[in-house]
Amino acid sequence: MDTRNGMELQKAVHKRRMVRHFTGEPVPAETVNKILELAQHAPSAGFSQGSAYVVVTDAGLKKKVAKLQGEEDYGAAGFHRWISEAPIAIVACVSEKLYHDRYNEPDKLNEEGKEIEWPTPYWYFDIGAGSLLVLLGAVDAELAAAFTGVFDVQGMKDLLGIPAHFHPVGVISIGHGAEDVKSPSLKRGRRKWADVVHYQKW
Repeated sequence: MDTRNGMELQKAVHKRRMVRHFTGEPVPAETVNKILELAQHAPSAGFSQGSAYVVVTDAGLKKKVAKLQGEEDYGAAGFHRWISEAPIAIVACVSEKLYHDRYNEPDKLNEEGKEIEWPTPYWYFDIGAGSLLVLLGAVDAELAAAFTGVFDVQGMKDLLGIPAHFHPVGVISIGHGAEDVKSPSLKRGRRKWADVVHYQKW
């Protein structure tokens, strides 16, 4: 039995939600590093390892990130300005190029000596899996987190000096959670089990 500190997976999964308000209590850098170390264990097609993360802690820079993320609109809608107030903002990025580079290596070429045809852009799956590990890692560390998607991709690249071949997918805000305004979308409830899970055939 694993006796390390931290909660069990099921508890972390059930506790996880997007928290949109944080206290001013700081988060140690070593805690953030442990969370990101977990993210490195996310699935990676061909072990391409095309995911990368930009950790933003500077208050002024976080405000600029928050502006790109539309924080003013969230505030106008009655939410807290959680992106700039959270002590940590992690910008999750992925490089499609690194996947193509990997699948052009000899052991990954198809029978015709060419790169496979990608039925799905699995780089997005991989960064999604990595981001979920960050969210769960935050809960496991007794912290709270929220994810917001990046819409101004070029603006985020310019602001943070992200290489051209990396795509910033989202911003993960991490900190000590405070009472927040819940998303009205939660009123929709979860879909019925029979609509989600299908055995043998749909």
